[in-house]
Amino acid sequence: MLHVATIAAIVDQHAEDAAFLWLRRRREIDGPLLDETEIGRIDQRLEANIEGLMAAGKAGWEAALARFGDYPEPGELFVLGALALRWGEAALVASAIEAAIGVGKTGLSPLSAAIARAPRDNLRPFVAKWLDARDAWPRALGLSALWHHRVDPGSRLFDLAGHSDAVVRGHALRLAGAVKRRDLLPMVLAGLDAETPGERLTAAVAACMLGETRSAHRVIDQIVMTEPGLAEAAIEIRLLTTPTKAGKQWLRKHLAQPARRVAATASIGLFGDHKVMPWLIEKMREPDLAGAAGASLRDLFEVDFGDTDLFVADTSLLGKDFADLDDGLLPAADRVEAWWDEGRGGRNHRLFRSMRRLRLGALRAAFAAPETPLADWRGTRSFPAWI
Repeated sequence: MLHVATIAAIVDQHAEDAAFLWLRRRREIDGPLLDETEIGRIDQRLEANIEGLMAAGKAGWEAALARFGDYPEPGELFVLGALALRWGEAALVASAIEAAIGVGKTGLSPLSAAIARAPRDNLRPFVAKWLDARDAWPRALGLSALWHHRVDPGSRLFDLAGHSDAVVRGHALRLAGAVKRRDLLPMVLAGLDAETPGERLTAAVAACMLGETRSAHRVIDQIVMTEPGLAEAAIEIRLLTTPTKAGKQWLRKHLAQPARRVAATASIGLFGDHKVMPWLIEKMREPDLAGAAGASLRDLFEVDFGDTDLFVADTSLLGKDFADLDDGLLPAADRVEAWWDEGRGGRNHRLFRSMRRLRLGALRAAFAAPETPLADWRGTRSFPAWI
């Protein structure tokens, strides 16, 4: 790390902007609002700020460290991790890991994201040591590196899948599914009986990746019925791994249950069946279902709804029953109805494939072919930020 003459205010601005841009990327990377071109523009701006900190040498590291001291938040932790791994200095990497451990459970995700952006050559000196470490934290980081770069660690994955720490086990099972390690199927199936619902859902997804949907569906169905916080994610996996006709019958039962109708409504667009539009428009008129109906609308059409006036941020425009809602952008039912009646949707719009659509496409391809590894839809893009 070099000592370079710098302007402190500019270096500090790089640290602040890098943290902000990564947070925005994390919020949108699996979502329906941006496509890969827009993510690529964020990536290029983020990269420019990281490079600015790198060019500042020691002053860049100190600025990032000072900002983390003032704001020990995920974005600031990501910047520390990204810089440490770019420089490749063991002491800096250890410092970033220590900072993450101090944050608690939420510290793992920002470091995992920093690992995803790090060149493989920079990671090589660290990953083997992390996987062999006694503590769970480094092992989870090592598995994150293998996951992001889709690397199969061979026989070592057996030991990690049976680790005593739930986070390590979960990361190992996720990797086993992604790289299609069918020889680990018995351990994946054992994970279906894990203590926590989150670990059981991870194991169920891995089982589906390995072609064992019947056993997975039993667990997924239970999670949908008993774990409201995981219901939408579980429903999504269930529908992606169920034939369309059977999936519609399954979802219909949950639409009839008050406790699950929001999550079920949000998932109905996964079928891609435009015949549901009249029903969906009516659900947009119900305050408790409007957000879910809007999510399904985005799944139904390859349209950038940001180029239309069909969603509104000012919910008071939707009527007094909507005025107190704070659900972000909501669909305006009358506008959606007119748009649908005019051209049945999707006409006179550029093709738009959101990051969520890319994610769903990667999952569908991996579920459909037991030998096909899960593609990386989150990878860094490079598009000019000024276009």
